[in-house]
Amino acid sequence: MSALEALTAMETALTPLGTEMVAELGVEAYVAHGELNLVADRDGIVEALTLLRDRFGFQQLIDLCGVDYPDREARFEVVYHLLSLTRNARIRVKVSTDEATPVPSVTPVYPAADWFEREAFDMYGILFSDHPDLRRILTDYGFQGHPLRKDFPMTGYVEVRYDEAEKRVVYEPVKLNQEFRNFDFLSPWEGADYPAPVLPGDEKAAPDKA
Repeated sequence: MSALEALTAMETALTPLGTEMVAELGVEAYVAHGELNLVADRDGIVEALTLLRDRFGFQQLIDLCGVDYPDREARFEVVYHLLSLTRNARIRVKVSTDEATPVPSVTPVYPAADWFEREAFDMYGILFSDHPDLRRILTDYGFQGHPLRKDFPMTGYVEVRYDEAEKRVVYEPVKLNQEFRNFDFLSPWEGADYPAPVLPGDEKAAPDKA
């Protein structure tokens, strides 16, 4: 069986399961890339994941992550990846939220969500209600902003260095020694298509007019 045939067989097998979940959970379902995807209501995510664990046998939360779509009114998606060992299947559950509306914490259902939710809060600023310890987990104390948001500057806001005089690590506003530049990465020896002459001496490379 080829990889494409195996993927098609997996998607065919998951379609009836998705139909059953739609009926019981009140979610939207579709199959893509060999995995079942569910779109759930934000306020009902705890009940949905509880049923997925107890009724459908998805015992493990493999990952929880955030996605940022700045152009949307509800700019964030929280994505839960679940694994069923008995079914040998994975599903992906998505909910949408904005910057101000918290998503109910699923730590009572999957205790492993504790640090995953803290990471989503740290990287995206996604809020989780009833989380036992919602604080930053990857960035430093006093860090400003959320690094994985699409509108977060690539340079950040501060830079860190060790100050020999003060004998400690200090934080300073980012200072760029030069402006961002665009490079075309073309070798000048391969005859880049520049308007001539570009540099002094380029006229020497011009063909002789005999």
